[in-house]
Amino acid sequence: MNRLRDDVTACPTDDGMVLLDERRGRYWQLNGTGALVLRALLDGATPEEAAALLARTHPVSRDRAAADVAALLEHLTRAGLVTAP
Repeated sequence: MNRLRDDVTACPTDDGMVLLDERRGRYWQLNGTGALVLRALLDGATPEEAAALLARTHPVSRDRAAADVAALLEHLTRAGLVTAP
């Protein structure tokens, strides 16, 4: 993932983050964990670095964190919210 598409807006919320796909008029809500991972990725972290951050800050194993990061990236990519690397 390089970045969010130009027509996708990210807004932090008390519980995480909301993404607005302006071309389709759809909202996507991320919980706090998803927002943490997305922020790290947008700040330039690799998926492996984002998984390490998740494992350090939440009670999950590194393998589980890596699987969760991969799943989030897959959902964001399938939804067309991010640009391809």
